[in-house]
Parts: sequence; structure tokens; C-alpha cells
Amino acid sequence: MATQTAAARRTAARLAYDAYVQECPTRQLLDRISDKWVSLLLNALADGPQRYSDLSRRVAGVSQKMLTQTLRILERDGLVTRTVTASVPVRVDYELTPLGESLLPVMQAIKGWAETHIEDVLAARETYDVQAD
Repeated sequence: MATQTAAARRTAARLAYDAYVQECPTRQLLDRISDKWVSLLLNALADGPQRYSDLSRRVAGVSQKMLTQTLRILERDGLVTRTVTASVPVRVDYELTPLGESLLPVMQAIKGWAETHIEDVLAARETYDVQAD
């Protein structure tokens, strides 16, 4: 039985989509969906199509640049569709695609977990910081 070089093993793992391998493209996707703006925007779009301005108001703290950048990334990844309606002014709506909807339960669960357990996390941080001093 022939042995594989490290490079060959990495290539084989990448082809098998093993996120523990540095070159695996799933790492990019995991990095993308773990972004706070991605998480918040996907959760905001759970209620149905929304205009850019609605998303900007709903997701407090997101800059115009980050909102635009994140929506473009989500559109490129096939998670969101962008629909332009000719009117004065032009109307632009964003909506989850079926692929985006398939990710939604996971994103909603993470958001719900964070909202439910923030007090526990804050208490743990306080305890850690006191012990570290």
C-alpha cells in the first residue's frame, strides 16, 4: 500500500470537505455564517422580504457599508435574493432563498441560545475575571 504525502492527504481531505483541513472550502462558509452581521440579517429576513432601509433600521449598529457588503456576500453565496423594482425611488427588496431558509433554523437557534444564556455567560465572565486578578 502506497503512502500519501502530506500535500496529497490535504488535497484528499479538501475534496471530501473536511472543515478541519485548512484548505477546505467549507471553512470559508463556516467563517461567513459565523459573522454577527450575517447571523442578524438572516434572522431579520426570516419575517419575509424586506427593503434595504428596513434591514438598516432593524439591525441596529450596522453601518451602511457593512450592510451592503454583507447583503452582497449573502447574495453571492445563494442565501439571499435581491429584487429591484423600477419605481421612484427604486425599490430594492431582499429575501431568503430556499438555501437561506434551510440555514435559518440553525441561525435562529444560535440567536435564541445567546438571548437565553447571556446572563449565564456574563456571570461566568465576572467569575473568571475575579479569579484572574
